[in-house]
Amino acid sequence: MHAEKIDTLVIGAGQAGIAISEHLGDRKIPHIVLERAGIAEKWRNGRWDSLVANGPAWHDRFPNLEFSDINPDSFANKERVADYFAEYAKMINSPIRCGVEVTKVERNIGRRGFSVETTAGIFEADSVVAATGAFQKPIIPSIVPPEADVFQMHSADYRNPAQLPDGGVLVVGAGSSGSQIANELLGSGRKVYLSIGPHDRPPRRYRGRDNVWWLGVLGKWDAPTPSPGTEHVTIAVSGYDGGHTVDFRRFEQAGMMLAGMVKGYRDGAITFLPDIADNIRCGDSSLLAFLDEADTFTNQNGLDLPEEPEMRIIGADTECMLRPLENLSLAKAGISTILWATGYSCDYHWLKLDAFDKMGNPHHHRGISKEPGLYFLGLPWLSRRGSSFIWGVWEDAKYIADYISIQRKYMAYYPSSPSNARTQSFDRSGSLKAG
Repeated sequence: MHAEKIDTLVIGAGQAGIAISEHLGDRKIPHIVLERAGIAEKWRNGRWDSLVANGPAWHDRFPNLEFSDINPDSFANKERVADYFAEYAKMINSPIRCGVEVTKVERNIGRRGFSVETTAGIFEADSVVAATGAFQKPIIPSIVPPEADVFQMHSADYRNPAQLPDGGVLVVGAGSSGSQIANELLGSGRKVYLSIGPHDRPPRRYRGRDNVWWLGVLGKWDAPTPSPGTEHVTIAVSGYDGGHTVDFRRFEQAGMMLAGMVKGYRDGAITFLPDIADNIRCGDSSLLAFLDEADTFTNQNGLDLPEEPEMRIIGADTECMLRPLENLSLAKAGISTILWATGYSCDYHWLKLDAFDKMGNPHHHRGISKEPGLYFLGLPWLSRRGSSFIWGVWEDAKYIADYISIQRKYMAYYPSSPSNARTQSFDRSGSLKAG
C-alpha cells in the first residue's frame, strides 16, 4: 500500500493538536493533524452536560482569538469551548482530517522517521506529535466488584442526573469534577454521599480578582514539574453557576453526607477511612495560605483591591467531621449508584516505541521524548503547572514546534566540501555561522 509522506504528523485535534498546528504552520513546517472523531470532541461530547471551563473566558483561551460572544469574566460552557477550537482551527487553516484513527506507530528500520498505520491508510512521518492529552482512560478502582448490586459509572460517562437510576448516589472523589457533579446531583433532589480525600481548596475569587489571576501574579502557573509521584494534587475549584469557592461544610449544611476516602467494600457495604476531618482541614489550610500570599502581594505592590475578611472565616466542624462515617450499607442508605470521579490514565497502546517509563507513563523532558522525533503534548505538568490548561498547552506547543524546526535545519545541513565542514556550524536557530 502506498504511504502518504509528511514531515510532521500530529495525532489529536483537541486543544493540544490545534495549538501545535498553529506553531508548525507559522514555521512553514508541512504537517497533518489526524483526529479519530471531531475537533475538540472531548469538550463537546466527552463530559457532563453542565460542564464549563474552570477559568474565565479572558484567560482560558489562545492568545490570538478571544471569545467574541460572552462576558470575559464568565465561564464558557463546553459546547462554546468546542466551537471556539473549531473556529480557531478554521482561522489558522489547520490541515485537520477528522474520522481517522491511528492504530499503530512504529519507527522505520534503517531510515529516519516513523510508519503510522491508520484507518485511512499508512503515513510516513519524520516527526510525530502525540497530542491526545492525559484524559484518555478512565480509572475505576477495583474496590466494588462489577457483580455488586449497585450501578457503577465513571465521571467520564456521566451527563446529567436523569441518566442515573432512581435512588441515592455515592460520589467518590471531590476534585473539580466530583464536587461539581455531587453538587448538581444534590440540587436535583438526590440523596448524595461524597467521599473526600486530601485536596487544595483555592478561592474562586478574592479581593476582586479570579483565582487564575492570582496564580499568574504569584508565579504559580510557572511552578516547575514536581518529582515523580507527586504530580497530581486534587484541586477543588468550580466555574459552575458563575463560579464559586468550594466549601464542603456548606455542602453538608445543604444536605450532603460527607465521608473520608473509600477503604474497601464487603457484603454490600462501603467502608471509609476516618480521615474526613483531616482532609477538610487540609483544604482549609491551603485556602488560608493562598489568601496570605495574595494579601502579601497586594500590600507589597500597593494595589487598591477591596479586603475580604469574610473569606477567612472557617466554619465549625460539622457532624460528618465530628463523627466520621466509616461504614455505609448501600441498600439501607438507598444508594443505587456509585459515581467514580477518580481521574484518568494515559493510553498510548498504539505507540509501539520505547518511550515510556516502568509505570507506562511517557518518558520526556518538556514533551521531547527519548525517542528522537517523537513528542508529547497536552499532559499535566509537561513543563509547568499550567501545561494542561488551554493557554498553557499553547505555550508548550510553541516550545516543541521550535525544537522540531531546529531539528529539521540540522537534518537539512550538508557541508559543501570537506574543508567547509571543518569551519562551519549551526547556531541554535539553525543558521550557519563560521567555526
